[in-house]
Amino acid sequence: MTETLNDLLQSPAALPVALGVLAALAVGVVAILVILLRPKPPVTDPESEQRLRELNARLDAMGSWLQNAHGQLAQTVNTRLDAVSQNLGESMKTTAKHTSDHLQALHSRLAVIDQAQKNITELSSTVTSLQSVLSNKQSRGAFGQGQLEAIVADVLPKGAYEFQYTLTNRTKPDCVVFMPDSGPLVIDAKFPLEAMTALRDAQTDEERKLAAARVRTDIAKHVSDIAGKYLIPGETQDIALMFIPSESVYADLHEQFDDLVQKAQRARVMIVSPTLMVMAIQVIKQVRKDAAMREAADQIRTEVGMMLKDVSLLSDRVRKLQSHFNQANADIDQILISTGKIEKRAGKIEGLDFDADTPATAEVIAAPVRKVAGE
Repeated sequence: MTETLNDLLQSPAALPVALGVLAALAVGVVAILVILLRPKPPVTDPESEQRLRELNARLDAMGSWLQNAHGQLAQTVNTRLDAVSQNLGESMKTTAKHTSDHLQALHSRLAVIDQAQKNITELSSTVTSLQSVLSNKQSRGAFGQGQLEAIVADVLPKGAYEFQYTLTNRTKPDCVVFMPDSGPLVIDAKFPLEAMTALRDAQTDEERKLAAARVRTDIAKHVSDIAGKYLIPGETQDIALMFIPSESVYADLHEQFDDLVQKAQRARVMIVSPTLMVMAIQVIKQVRKDAAMREAADQIRTEVGMMLKDVSLLSDRVRKLQSHFNQANADIDQILISTGKIEKRAGKIEGLDFDADTPATAEVIAAPVRKVAGE
């Protein structure tokens, strides 16, 4: 029975059942005690007294067992409560740590979002200011001229170009590039943004037709102005460049107004975008470099001749140095032969190994004679 009770106590699910069983046993014991303590007539039967003593002993044993079981049950309950409290505390600590980590990560992401929002706000203000700049015709012209000046100044050296150069007819294009052996190349910046914006924003066929007509009128006027003002025979190049500081506007012109572009080419005005402008300036730079090399051809030929003379002198000096090295090598060989002979004769002297056929004509060095004082 004790083992069964222990098994019940070790099972968390059977804890209420064990408590009920103990309570029922306690009630039974109390009832038995009441019955036994009830006054009875004196009994003189020895067997009854023996049974009574045995019953009292059993009751005492049951009481002590119940007390031990109650203590064990209380200890088990306390142990389980401590374990549950510890697990609950650890779980709360872990949950608090995870919550703190998530809050920190959330704060970091919110900081990134705030920075992105700030960047978007700054970009929006920049776009707004750019729109305000481009909405004004004079500001738009200054923007295109500034971009043209940046492209030209980044590639060509100073002196190869000039901004706002005055031609003989008193006109001033945005930029001229001085070409070798001929007149300057004229570059003028134009930005037909209003007409292209109206064409993009057109909703009906009638609006698109009017916007397209406006684009044709503006481009034709720009081409006519450049060809009439800046193409001066005998002074400038036969062609001029019309710089459009927008790749999208340039692409729209070529896509929707190809006939207008061809008409400008027939008028010797080449429409270029920023990318084509960079390529054209690079080509001009190479042309100027080739012309400078042709002008300096005589100097280059003279320098090459002097260089060949220096190389010839260097070759002669190397040959002389080689002969010195060869003579030094021959002298070293002779020295090695002499040292070999000396080593061989020293070995014979040390071993007293003298050849009988030693030539008698060998030069004998006289031994030094010590003079005694007084002689």
